[in-house]
Amino acid sequence: MPLLRFLKPYLHRDTLLPLVALLLLLLAAFKPTVPIPRNIYSYMLVMDISQSMNTKGMHWRGNEVSRLDYAKHLAHDLVAGMPCGTRVSLAFFSGVSVAALYTPIEVCANYATIQDTIARAEWRQAWSGNSRLREGVDSLSRLLRTMPEQTQAIFLTDGEEAPRLHTFNTRDLANFQGAGDWLMVGIGSKEPQPIPKFDENNKLLGYWSAENFVMQPGVAQISQQNLGARDERTASSANDRYQSTMDEEYMLKLSQEIGARYVNGDSLEDVRSEMGKLKPSRRDFSPMHVDWILALIAGALLLSSYAPQRLKKLLKRLSHRLSHPPSAKS
Repeated sequence: MPLLRFLKPYLHRDTLLPLVALLLLLLAAFKPTVPIPRNIYSYMLVMDISQSMNTKGMHWRGNEVSRLDYAKHLAHDLVAGMPCGTRVSLAFFSGVSVAALYTPIEVCANYATIQDTIARAEWRQAWSGNSRLREGVDSLSRLLRTMPEQTQAIFLTDGEEAPRLHTFNTRDLANFQGAGDWLMVGIGSKEPQPIPKFDENNKLLGYWSAENFVMQPGVAQISQQNLGARDERTASSANDRYQSTMDEEYMLKLSQEIGARYVNGDSLEDVRSEMGKLKPSRRDFSPMHVDWILALIAGALLLSSYAPQRLKKLLKRLSHRLSHPPSAKS
C-alpha cells in the first residue's frame, strides 16, 4: 500500500498528536455547537421604575447606588449568565400596571439589544407617579397570559406602596389567577433613606416629605381620575423627609398571596438559585458550544506529546547523577 508506506514516517506520536491538536483548534475556531436536551426558560424581567426606586442605600462593587441602578446591574448579570436558548423579555412597572417592551426573545442572538434596554431603563419612563403593587401584580398576570409561551416573571421591586394601603384601597387578591411561575426580588436597604425628587431633566429638586408621600402620588380619596398626579412640593427640612425602606415583610406576605417565591436581591447567586427552582417553559434541544472542549483536548494532546520526552530526559539526568556522584572535597 503506497499511501500507507508514504504516511508511515509521519504517524509517530511526536507529529501525529500536534497535528490532531491543530485540527481540533481549527475546528474550534468555527464555534461548533451540539444539540443537548435541557429545560428551556422564558423570563420576563419586570423592573419597578417608580420614584421610590431612586432611593440610595444600595451598594454595587463598592459604590453606593440607587435601588433602580442596583436592579439594572442585577438584571444585567442575570442575563449575562443565561445559557443560549433562554428567552428574555423586559417590562416596566409603574402606577397600577406593567408594560412589556417586547415579547421574550432568544438571549444569545439578541444579547446586545437586551442589555442595551436594561442599561437605558430610568424613572422618567414611568407613566404614573403611583406605585400600587397589588394592582400591578394583577396587571402582570394578564400580561403574561398574552405571551406566546409560558413565561416566568422576575419582579424587581422595593415593595413600596404609594399611597399607603388602607381598608378602602387594598385590592383583594383572593381570586388571583397567576400565569407561569413568579419570583419576587426585594431591592433596597432596610436602613431608612429619603426618596429624592427630580425634575424632567433629572435635576434634584429635594426629597419627598412625609405628608406628600401619603397624599402623592395618588390621592387621599378613593378616585381613579387623578391617580399618580405629580406633586412638586418637597420636604422643608431634613426632619420632614419621608424615610423609605425595602418592605420585605410585605413582599413576603404578597408572594404568599399570589403563590410566588421571594428572595432578597442582595445576593446575585441567591437570585440565580431561586430562578433555577421555577418551572421551565418547556424541555427541548438547545445548542451547546463545544469550542472550549475542543481547545482543552487540543491542549491536552500537545502536553502529552512533549511531556514524555521531558520526563525521559529528566529521568536520564537523574540516573546519570546517581551513577556518577560528585567526588568529596578533601
